[in-house]
Amino acid sequence: MQKPIPFIDLATQRDRIRDRIDARLASVLDSGAYILGPEVRELEERLSEFGGMAATLSCASGTDALILPLMAWDIKAGDAVFVPSFTFAATAEVVALLGATPVFVDVLPDTFNMDPANLEAAIGEVKRAGVLTPRAVIAVDLFGLIADYPTLKPICDKHGLKLISDAAQGYGSTLDAQMAGAWADVVSTSFYPAKPLGCYGDGGAVQTDDTELAEIMRSLRVHGASAKDRYDNVRIGINGRLDTIQAAILLEKLAIFPEEIERRTATAKRYDAAFAGLATPQHVMEGAVSTWAQYTIKVEHGRDRFVAEMKERGVPTVIYYGKPLHRQTAYRDFPCTGNGLAVTDRLSEVVVSLPMHAYLDAETQDRIIAAAQDSLAAIAAERA
Repeated sequence: MQKPIPFIDLATQRDRIRDRIDARLASVLDSGAYILGPEVRELEERLSEFGGMAATLSCASGTDALILPLMAWDIKAGDAVFVPSFTFAATAEVVALLGATPVFVDVLPDTFNMDPANLEAAIGEVKRAGVLTPRAVIAVDLFGLIADYPTLKPICDKHGLKLISDAAQGYGSTLDAQMAGAWADVVSTSFYPAKPLGCYGDGGAVQTDDTELAEIMRSLRVHGASAKDRYDNVRIGINGRLDTIQAAILLEKLAIFPEEIERRTATAKRYDAAFAGLATPQHVMEGAVSTWAQYTIKVEHGRDRFVAEMKERGVPTVIYYGKPLHRQTAYRDFPCTGNGLAVTDRLSEVVVSLPMHAYLDAETQDRIIAAAQDSLAAIAAERA
C-alpha cells in the first residue's frame, strides 16, 4: 500500500533543521525573554535585509500585519479600501474591522491577481458616487505570485492612495529581481505554518521604508504605548507582538528559504510540463519568480469529478477559493466593481490546487502527475 501524500509536508523540513531549532528554542528557554526577546530583534533585522526595506515590524499574525498600517493611517468609517475578492478573508476583514468599507475588485484570468483596469474603474465609481473617500489599495500576491505592482503603483499615485502588498502567500516573490517593497508603501506577510515561510504557530510581519510609519506601528503593536514611557499609552492599539519562540524558529527557516523557493520552482516546472494541453496553470509573468504557496490549475470542465478521482488515488487537492469574499455572508453587502466580478466568479468554479512544498520528491510528484493526467485526459475524451 502506498503511503498517503501530504498536501503540504512540514515534517521533512522540520527534521532537516531540527537540531538548529532545538538549539534556538533552548536559548530562548534559558533566557526567559519570551516576549520581544533578542531573537525578535534579530529576525526583524534579517527580514529587512531579505526584503530590502528599511524597517520590519514583527507581529502576532498576518492579520495584524495588515491592520497595523491601516490603523496608523487612521483609516476609518467613510473610507474606501480596494481589495480583491479572490483571496482569504483577512484581506477585507481588516478594513471592515476599522469601520471602513472594502470595495471588491476583480482579478485577471491568468495570474489571478488584481486587475489594474478594474481597479481604475472601481476608484472612478467610488469617486463619482461621492459617499466614500478612497484611501488605500491592498493587492494580494495570490498563491505565491507577485502582483503587477509596476502597473498598480501609478494608479495609486494618480489617486493619492496608499498601496499595501498582502504578501501572506507571496513573501519572497520577485518581479525583475525586485520584491513588492520596490513599489508598495507597506509589505505585510503571514508566518502561518502552511505559508512558504512559516513558523510553528501564528505570526506575521510588516515592512516599510517609512520610518515614521514604522514607529507608529510599533506603538500600535503594544497597546499604543509611548516609545519613551511604556505606561503612557498615546494611542489606541492592540496586543500584536510576535512570541520570541516563533522568532527563533523563523530565523532558522529564513536561512533556508531562498533554497526552498528554488525547489518549489523546480517542482512547478515539472507540473507545467506534465499538464501542458490538459489544464491551465496560474500564469507567471515574464521576469517573475513565484514562491508557489500553492500550485493551482484551472479545470474548466469536470472539476468535481477531477477532485473525486484524485482522492480515490490518494492524492489530496484543495480548492482556493470555492466561494469568493463578495459571495460570503459577512461580506456580500459590500460594494463590487461594475456589474459584478465575472472573472472571480468563474475562477471560483474551476481552480484546484495540487500538493506543493519544497520537499516533494520526484517519485511522489510522479504519482500526483499520473493521477492528474489520467483524470484530465478522461474528462477531455468524454467531451470530445
